[in-house]
Amino acid sequence: MIRVPRDFKPLLHDLTSAFSRQATARRLVFFFAATIVVVGRRTVSASVRLLALISNVNPSTFHRLFSHRRWSSFRVARALARFVVHRFARDGIIRVVGDETVDEHRGTKVYGKARHRDAVRSANNYTAFRFGHKWIVLAILVELPYFNRPLALPLLVALYRDPKSNAREKLRHRTPSQLMRGLLATLMHWFPEKQFVFAGDNEYGNHDLSRFAHRHSQRLTLVSKIVANANLYELPPKKRKKTVGRRPKKGKKLPSPEQVVAKQRRGKKLRVRWYGGGWRNVEVITGKGNWFKSGKGLVPILWVHVRDLDGTHRDEYLFTTNQSMSATDVIEMYGGRWNIETTFQEVREHLGLESTRGWSKQTVLRMAPSLFLLYTIVVVFYDTMPQSSVHLRERSWAGKEWITFSDTITSVRHYLWMEWIFEQTPGGASVRKLPRPIRVLIEFGLVQAA
Repeated sequence: MIRVPRDFKPLLHDLTSAFSRQATARRLVFFFAATIVVVGRRTVSASVRLLALISNVNPSTFHRLFSHRRWSSFRVARALARFVVHRFARDGIIRVVGDETVDEHRGTKVYGKARHRDAVRSANNYTAFRFGHKWIVLAILVELPYFNRPLALPLLVALYRDPKSNAREKLRHRTPSQLMRGLLATLMHWFPEKQFVFAGDNEYGNHDLSRFAHRHSQRLTLVSKIVANANLYELPPKKRKKTVGRRPKKGKKLPSPEQVVAKQRRGKKLRVRWYGGGWRNVEVITGKGNWFKSGKGLVPILWVHVRDLDGTHRDEYLFTTNQSMSATDVIEMYGGRWNIETTFQEVREHLGLESTRGWSKQTVLRMAPSLFLLYTIVVVFYDTMPQSSVHLRERSWAGKEWITFSDTITSVRHYLWMEWIFEQTPGGASVRKLPRPIRVLIEFGLVQAA
C-alpha cells in the first residue's frame, strides 16, 4: 500500500470504507496515485504501465474498474466532502461555487456525447461548439495561507444530457440549473447543520434556483447576476381592500435596477477583493425588492450595481437572496466564482481531463468525475504532507511569491516517487544511495515531466 502522510490517513480510510470490496478500493487508490505520476494522456493503459513496473498487475482488472465494478462515485465524493469540510471549513458559513465545462470526447459509441456550446471559445459575434460532455461541477472555496487566492475544490459532478438524448432514453430533461439544484440539495443533505452561500454565473441566477434558495433561506444563500430590467414589486398588502376575488400575489410595482441607477447616477465607493485574488476600487448602488415571475411568486432579493472605477471591467448587476448581506460580501462572493474557471483549466493541463478514452456508460459517468475529485485530493494531500517533504514552500525566486497548483502537484509527485515507487520497485531503494547532485537531478526530471 502507499505510504501516506499521517493527517491524510483518515481520508484514505474513509475512501476505502466506501467500497464493499477492498480489492476494488485498493485498485482505485493505485489508479489515483498513478494518474498523478504518469505523463501525457490519463488513460487506464498509461496507469497500468506504471503500476506494472512496481508489481505484477492484471490489466483487465483496472480496465474493468470503471466499466464493470460495482461502486458508487457519490459515496467517494461524500467521504471526500466530509474530510474537506472538517479540515478547511469546520466553522462558519461554507462558500460554494458552481459552473459548467465542456469536455471534448469524440467517438460514435461514446455515451452521453452531444454538441455543446463552448463558452470559453465563444464570443459575442461567434459561437464555438464542441462534441463531448458537459459537466456541472459544484466546488467549495477554501483559503490556504500559501495561495494568493481561494481554491475551488470540486466535490460533486453531474453530467448534463441534451433534450434529444433524454427523449431517446425516455428520461425527464433537466437543465444545468436543475442539475445544480440537485447537487446543492445533496450537499445540504450531507451537512444538515451547516449553512451555505452559493455563487454562480447568470446560468444559475434564474428565478427557479432563487426560489429554491428562498425556501431554504435558513441554510442557503444564492449570489449571481440579474437582468437590469428585473420585475420587482412590493409585498402584497396584508389586509384586502376588496372581499371579492382572489388575494393579490404582489404589491406595488418598484423601479427596475437600471431605472434606479439612471436616476441615482452616483453610488458608494468601496475597495473589494476582485477576480483572481487582487483588489479593485468600485462604485456600488444597491436596492431591495421582490423578484416576480408569473405563476411562480415572489422572491425577496438585494441587488447591487457594480461599476469598476479602474475602467477595465464592464458594469454588472448582481443579486442575492439574503437581503441582510452587504454589498462588499456580494461582490467578493461573486468574484470568488472565477476560481472554478481556474480549476477547470488546471484539471485539463495537469490531470488530463480531455485525454480519457472510455466510452461505455459507467466509464463516462465515473472517469471524468474522478479526475475532478482527484484535483481536490491533490490539494488535500499537499496540505497534509510534512514540512520536510514540501520543498517548494521554502523556495522563492524573482517574480514568484505564492504557491500555484503546478507547484502543488509537483511536490505530490515527488513524494509519491520517493515514498511509493522507489520504495516498492525492486532495487528502487538504491536511488537514495546515489550522490546528492545526481539524485536531485533525477528527482527534478521525474516530477517536472508533466
